[in-house]
Amino acid sequence: MYNKGISIKAVSRTCGGMSFRKKTIRDIDVHDKRVLLRADYNVPLDTHGVITDDYRILQSLPTIQYLLDHGAAVIICSHLGRPDGRPNPAESLFPVAKRLKELLHLDVEFAADCIGERTQKVATNLKPGQVLLLENLRFHAEEEANDDGFAKQLASLADVFVQDGFGVVHRAHASTEAITHHLPSVAGLLLEKEVATITQVMENPERPLVAVIGGAKITDKIEVLQRFIDIADVVAVGGAMANTFLQATGVRVGKSKLEPADLPLAKEILHKVRAVQKERDFVFYLPQDGVVARTLDKTAPTRIVDWSAHVIADIEAYPKRPLHEASQVQADEMILDIGPFSGAFIAGIVQLAGTVVWNGSMGVTETKGLQGPIGPTAHGTELLVEAMLGQFGNRPFSVVGGGDTVGFIQAQGLTASFDHVSTGGGASLELMSGRKLPGVEALENK
Repeated sequence: MYNKGISIKAVSRTCGGMSFRKKTIRDIDVHDKRVLLRADYNVPLDTHGVITDDYRILQSLPTIQYLLDHGAAVIICSHLGRPDGRPNPAESLFPVAKRLKELLHLDVEFAADCIGERTQKVATNLKPGQVLLLENLRFHAEEEANDDGFAKQLASLADVFVQDGFGVVHRAHASTEAITHHLPSVAGLLLEKEVATITQVMENPERPLVAVIGGAKITDKIEVLQRFIDIADVVAVGGAMANTFLQATGVRVGKSKLEPADLPLAKEILHKVRAVQKERDFVFYLPQDGVVARTLDKTAPTRIVDWSAHVIADIEAYPKRPLHEASQVQADEMILDIGPFSGAFIAGIVQLAGTVVWNGSMGVTETKGLQGPIGPTAHGTELLVEAMLGQFGNRPFSVVGGGDTVGFIQAQGLTASFDHVSTGGGASLELMSGRKLPGVEALENK
């Protein structure tokens, strides 16, 4: 089942008093209108063209159903992949049309192009209650170039434009910005939910506010890190990004994934953290232990290295003193997950939280396990999930974003268990950072 909107819990705990400042489909009359709906159907396909994750399609259904229920003919446009402005059968949206037909329980027509005479004819003949999906927008280079002529051709298909592709509104493309100059333009229900929820969490969260940030590069998330250091009560860092911070503090990380160019940035952030901690109560947490291995292979032996806490090393070695290597990542080893002490510490912080924002896994979650569904380097991420979902008592309001993060919880069928799972990684990061989103700014104000 798909979520039809923000849950009652989400509204009462997080969105109280917060209003979306742009017009939505609720503010206009769509009866007997042809509506051009920009969705984000950039979904993963296997080698046979089968959709392996339909979460973004499911999240678009409330908007489509609302338009159909209110007498509109719905023309949907989207991109898929990065075809570089040329048609590529492997990146066709045809599989999405088939999936939409199954989910909506009605025929979904498919146009072999998103512009042109044939497409224009099909769109013109579309009746209220019918749905048409256009072929991949990015088969035309003009889409990413924000070309006004291309946008005008798209606009000629409809009477009204509805933006519901949250995953693309941080880009000024023809189907996000230029098109709004040619049609009355409003937001869909998904876009409204995404922007209202994330904005409210950043501006007026239920405290304590905890941010758990993973991923590979500090530069990818520097702005959101800086923002959370300013507004959050706790920032916990995991994933490969933590390796750069650890190296900056003098911890040897062996051959772990590391961004040497980010080391000065890591030291600059740590300097800012110390300044903030002098002014207010604030915790910036880096892993104190980790799971290491020599390769990423699922059969590779793993061990726990206890470089800061020394709790696990002491317990394992007692009554003898821990071996020196128990606190050292060897030169040929990689840190692939946070360790059990770090996982327990972060889970403990979550027990005190009112709101948790999570973006980026704590380790390598892709490695399959031999003894169960959780891989050998995904235990830290799994522990965080359990804590956020209230397995240990407290259940904070939860906002989840980022491709690998969302993929992990989707694989376990837990998407609906969180309060808000974002459909847009880059867009959610920019919104959290305080940036304006071109595709939202271009819409009509209430």
